[in-house]
Amino acid sequence: MSMTELDVKGLNCPLPVLRVKKAMAGLPAGATLKVFATDPGAVKDFEAFCKTTGNVLKSSAEADGVFVFEIGKAG
Repeated sequence: MSMTELDVKGLNCPLPVLRVKKAMAGLPAGATLKVFATDPGAVKDFEAFCKTTGNVLKSSAEADGVFVFEIGKAG
């Protein structure tokens, strides 16, 4: 499966989710989007985004103030 990376560091809510939504729209089903964010609110935002869109939050981690999410495209 393909993995695409998206850097939304420095952006605050709602921009990270909007950028992810746009990026996910261009991906094939089963693809994974790896997202790098610095907004602490992104954790809850991406959990909610996946619940409402049917996409899968495969992982989330934080290191040195950077949050890394892997979101699987539903399909």
